[in-house]
Amino acid sequence: MAWTGLRAGELLALKWKDIDFEENTINITKTYYNPKNNTKDYKLLPPKTKGSIRKIDVEDEVISALQKHRLKQKEIKLQIGSEYYDKDFVFGRLNAPYYGYPHFIKTIENRMESLLKKTTSINKRLTPHSLRHTHTSLLVEAGVELLQIMDRLSHTEDETTTQVYLHITKDRKKEASQKFPQLMRSL
Repeated sequence: MAWTGLRAGELLALKWKDIDFEENTINITKTYYNPKNNTKDYKLLPPKTKGSIRKIDVEDEVISALQKHRLKQKEIKLQIGSEYYDKDFVFGRLNAPYYGYPHFIKTIENRMESLLKKTTSINKRLTPHSLRHTHTSLLVEAGVELLQIMDRLSHTEDETTTQVYLHITKDRKKEASQKFPQLMRSL
């Protein structure tokens, strides 16, 4: 999630056909919905907005991690055969009794909370959605333009991106304070 800016529901709805391993892209076309956390009673719905249907480029590291995950998933499918609920989910469960079913969003939250408890230097109040904010902040830090960030996050209003997500870092503030005097001196 930190590498893509995906929402948890978008991540859980991903199917292998949504990933283009040759082009290094992920197509986001749906979101996972399961308000009662009933394993077999989930829905795949259109994303949050029409603009949320998008294709994002991903790095080789993401593709490599997905390929490794896919191999592990295939091994489990071979071991258990027809017990595996094979609806092509990228993040189908890899344990009994619900092999292949998508995880709950709450599972992502619980795992993140568990990992955070084991650390001493990370804010313990982070959520999976915080990874979307982190992704955005890092894009800003890398100098990515606002319109590109909006496209990646599926925002249609720049106000959403600028007010909610763009947490200007100390380095960016310092850079801004240095650029103005440089401009003035060059005049």
